[in-house]
Amino acid sequence: MASQKGTHQTRGNGDKYSVLLPTYNERENLPLIVWLLVKYFGESGYNYEIIVIDDGSPDGTLEMAEQLQKIYGEDKILLRPRAKKLGLGTAYIHGIKHATGNYVFIMDADLSHHPKFIPEFIEKQREGGYDLVSGTRYRGDGGVYGWDLRRKLISRGANYVTQVLLRPGASDLTGSFRLYKKEVLESLVERCVSKGYVFQMEMIVRARQGNYTIGEVPISFVDRVYGESKLGGNEIVSFLKGLLTLFATT
Repeated sequence: MASQKGTHQTRGNGDKYSVLLPTYNERENLPLIVWLLVKYFGESGYNYEIIVIDDGSPDGTLEMAEQLQKIYGEDKILLRPRAKKLGLGTAYIHGIKHATGNYVFIMDADLSHHPKFIPEFIEKQREGGYDLVSGTRYRGDGGVYGWDLRRKLISRGANYVTQVLLRPGASDLTGSFRLYKKEVLESLVERCVSKGYVFQMEMIVRARQGNYTIGEVPISFVDRVYGESKLGGNEIVSFLKGLLTLFATT
């Protein structure tokens, strides 16, 4: 057992990983995603913290997060709530201010992104010294599960059009499972002006503009188990407007 702990300490190498979890109505999903994060970080031996940024969820998400904090400890679960929904970009800015890690994971709290891939992200980043590592559904063993044909066509179509217009140097622009060097994430968030689903796409485009290096890890994206998808007609229209704006300004 002693030698195993020693191996974990060597793998940690002084680095700390802050996981930003923006939430809105994720009461049922939050205990599962936190348990999985604790499990895979614990097994891999990396130092970590989980920062829950709840935007005034009416379903009691924050109260659930408070219970989880009592279970896992205030050093591992940090609660940084906001009064209402203020957008994904500002949620990351808010979370970064409280992050004590030198690396930051961003991911969805709805179980679409499985924490089992986290060690692969870390290994990939260390192998290439990448500024950011992005999960991809469209390369290698990556894929999407649980979506109907409409959702798949929208996602594939959006990704294809984006590749043609912006040539970003990454295979999956609309995904939101990524690992950043903290200072890189801070820089990119400050430069991004988009909101909603366009935000993740702009992050990759701005990274390319800034000559940041991008690595990729194939992931399995699974549709949410509990709750409703937040993708609707308004989001699709906003995505198209944002895409055209980026094409005209980058």
